[in-house]
Amino acid sequence: MDSWYGFEWEWLRPQYLWLLAVALPILVLFHFRSLSDFPLWQRWLSLLVRSLVVTCLVLALTGLMLLTRTQRQMVVYAIDHSQSIDRAAREAADAYVRSAAEAAADDSLTLRYLAFDSQANAAVSDAAAVVEPAAVASDAASPQGTDLAAAIDAAVAAIPPSYVPRVVLLSDGNATVGNAVAAAAAAGVPIDTVPLPVRSEPEIQLAAVETPAQVRQGEPFFVEVVVNTNVAASGFVDLYRNDVRIDDGGQNKVELQQGENRFRFRQSILDERQVTFAARLRQFGDRDTLLDNNEAAALVYSAGRPRALLIDPDVEQADALRWALDEQQIDIEVRPPEGLPRDLAELQGYECLLLSNVPATAMTLQQMDLLRTYVQDLGGGLIMLGGDQSFGLGGYYKTQLEEILPVRSNFEKEREQPGFAMILVIDRSGSMGGEKIELAKDAARAAVELMGPRDSIGVIAFDNETYWVSQLRPGTDRGYLIDQIATIDAGGGTNMYPAMEQAYQALAGSEAKRKHCILLSDGISSPGAFAQLAGEMSSQQMTVSTVAMGDGADAQLLQDIARLGDGRHYMCTDPQSVPQVFAKETVEASKEALQEEPFLPMLARPTQVLAGIDIELSPLLLGYVVTAPKPTSELILTTENGDPLLAWWRYGLGMTVAFTSDAKSRWAAEWLAWPEFGVFWAQVIRHAMRKNDSQGMFVQLQTVGGRTRVTLDAAEPQGAFLDSADAQLTVIDPHLDSQQHPLRQTAPGRYETWFASGDRGVYQLDLAAQAPGHSPLRQSRGFVVSYPEELRLQPVGTETLQDIARVSGGMYQPTPQQSLRSDERQTNRPVTLWPWLLMAAIVLFVGDVGLRRVALGG
Repeated sequence: MDSWYGFEWEWLRPQYLWLLAVALPILVLFHFRSLSDFPLWQRWLSLLVRSLVVTCLVLALTGLMLLTRTQRQMVVYAIDHSQSIDRAAREAADAYVRSAAEAAADDSLTLRYLAFDSQANAAVSDAAAVVEPAAVASDAASPQGTDLAAAIDAAVAAIPPSYVPRVVLLSDGNATVGNAVAAAAAAGVPIDTVPLPVRSEPEIQLAAVETPAQVRQGEPFFVEVVVNTNVAASGFVDLYRNDVRIDDGGQNKVELQQGENRFRFRQSILDERQVTFAARLRQFGDRDTLLDNNEAAALVYSAGRPRALLIDPDVEQADALRWALDEQQIDIEVRPPEGLPRDLAELQGYECLLLSNVPATAMTLQQMDLLRTYVQDLGGGLIMLGGDQSFGLGGYYKTQLEEILPVRSNFEKEREQPGFAMILVIDRSGSMGGEKIELAKDAARAAVELMGPRDSIGVIAFDNETYWVSQLRPGTDRGYLIDQIATIDAGGGTNMYPAMEQAYQALAGSEAKRKHCILLSDGISSPGAFAQLAGEMSSQQMTVSTVAMGDGADAQLLQDIARLGDGRHYMCTDPQSVPQVFAKETVEASKEALQEEPFLPMLARPTQVLAGIDIELSPLLLGYVVTAPKPTSELILTTENGDPLLAWWRYGLGMTVAFTSDAKSRWAAEWLAWPEFGVFWAQVIRHAMRKNDSQGMFVQLQTVGGRTRVTLDAAEPQGAFLDSADAQLTVIDPHLDSQQHPLRQTAPGRYETWFASGDRGVYQLDLAAQAPGHSPLRQSRGFVVSYPEELRLQPVGTETLQDIARVSGGMYQPTPQQSLRSDERQTNRPVTLWPWLLMAAIVLFVGDVGLRRVALGG
């Protein structure tokens, strides 16, 4: 912006001014070379006119604007539409805005209107589009959040710089996110604030479930349920312990008085590390408008003996291990695969998880992600034991769990083994389009990658017709096979019999000692002699396994084919599990990963974990699953062939262990009678389990406005403050996303941080502190966000609204007429000059043409 002779100018594209420095000298040069015999004064006048034409054109190109001072004002009304604003408050806002619109008769005023909740909408010029009750969502569908800071930023951004700005904020002042006062201070615009009444409809809210953060085993404590209400009412307050309602003989019927009500329930914890207590309101009828805030929960941790969870399909076979660990002061709970935890809150109740002969197909991808988070971010321990459904035999190749284990399933086959041939028959009909066909191709690629150099594999795709994607080729042609698999696409009907027949003929012509076929389909095939063909394949020493993808597949037909073909049948309701099924089938059918010959464990490297145990005197083990160690893992025990038996490594904050034999009578029958059996497993489990040395750590949590403050007080064993510690917080939110937060020291022995906690669900925390010269401290905590802050009964946020008005130079609680007041502020209003400059250039150009064509008297 420049100032000439009292006028202010602004250039939009000043970089084009250099054209004047080029064009004007060229005009002068042509002037002196001109052969015109016009009078000298006329030639000079023509040069001047031409120069003015060029100057006008260049100035128009630069976007020259004249800035004039103006007091014209734009007022933006930001209106709260969040769920804490009921219909009565909306009607009050409607009346206020309509009164202001009627009073704004002055042409110097421009009004805009903006609705906001957890987000701010665009400003509009029609008040009815914002405040009309018919356009407002119902209470049940209203967004659950209030962001006053976002509303202020959006309102300020909606005012062009050519207007004197003012913002009028209509709200109850209860923000759930953001810092509204800081946003108002930074805006540089006067903000008037108009308080709206809080919810006046009958409302009962379960405000909190208050419990001690940690208790001792058997120690009695109280669960205190806090209920807030704006009306007197009667109903029931139920308390649940881990989703089981506590029956108190009907004493949970309560009479609520307006305001805060507290109810206490006496509880204790035995043989559990973490318990969730949830309270729920019911049968309050029309005295309760919103139902989303009728439940709240809290987590209670209990110190005691270490707890481990063992998942095993043969629960009774795990008794020997459970009894042995009980003698070693470790509590172990045994469940079938169906009992594998589905949330972190339940997993946090155990220091270690053992998977014994559990196939990958028994878990969902979400559960695998859960276990990885449990180990990596919360420091949990994971031990996988062997069996005919474990490691590669269980389909763990390229899964999230194989990623965190210290061994690989795709081992190198060094021993001489008879050849293995396999045909994959894949449905590529139209119903397999999209994600299904991509997952089927992923599954086929995984099968190819698991084949050995002496193995061979072929791929057939079918719809109405049968297509050879690749004939039987050796495993060394892995690159070619994978490229061919990528060409499979979906389209057509479903006719599986010809494809199955061609697979049979191809396997019959193979010289491999073991032959296997995998059929995958998601639909109902055209008729065929499937039973006869499956029986014929079985009689020719071929096995047939089938995979039904989705609910639309002919599960009964596929199950019959697998039964007659001496194979296995898989029902994959979740298509994501198909690659795991193919990997499992490939390894299991090849039989090379299973070694069932007696062997003696060999010590690969000494470790303090096995101190006091003489491995050389350990009995024989009768079998194991062949795996390969990962480069950075610690290989502790091996088989006589050098394959891993016991290996571990640290993954993130936790540790994973692989024991490729088992702890049951199938392979460890002699170990069960070994005097060191319980000691061996107790020391391995204690090494892997989550470390929870919380002595000297005191944690407090405070959740306010969608954010939680963590306060850690750390002390030495002698009681002195623990200063200068490196304190870190790991937060796992309800979506299993992990965040790291350093804790800042704010006082002697005190460390604090904040993190966002606006989403509903369970948050798991892992706190670690390490001070120079001291042992590391670690503690796990958790808390529950039961519903958004928006649904809490709160008074009007008068202080917040007053602070917004004060720091911005606005007015608190102005009348509609006062919100339109003018002041001495001015701003620059740009006047675009390029049309005038262009018109002047045209007029001057006509004059210049005349000067160059007509000789004037001289």
